[in-house]
Amino acid sequence: MKKRGIINAQLAGLIAGLGHKDLFMIADGGMPVPKGVEIVDLALCGGVPTFRQVMDAVLDEAQVEGYTLAEEIVENNPELLSYIREKLDGVESEMISHEELKNRSARLKFVIRTGEFTPYPNIMLRAGVAF
Repeated sequence: MKKRGIINAQLAGLIAGLGHKDLFMIADGGMPVPKGVEIVDLALCGGVPTFRQVMDAVLDEAQVEGYTLAEEIVENNPELLSYIREKLDGVESEMISHEELKNRSARLKFVIRTGEFTPYPNIMLRAGVAF
């Protein structure tokens, strides 16, 4: 049995299988996921688990070299934006419209669905290399 880190077998396997430049997303409970994109559904109920809980666990295990957010987060969820910028300080970032974020989600390797119920808590992450 695994002693620490992510114990969800599906998610642990997907993170272990990430290659350099692969895209994946941490999303709220309502983000539409295109057909063919694998979903790791962690959502239990509204607010459980939170975006922050999932992001913290993922960043402990995955190397990230870039991220993309919906520009609407600036006005609609500045507290979460501040948290993201702090957690990913020094990492390349991009802001696009929420519609464009949804369009680009067709390129994702997988989506992690959280129970987050706040505005625009969706982040597309680009895997980096750990060396």
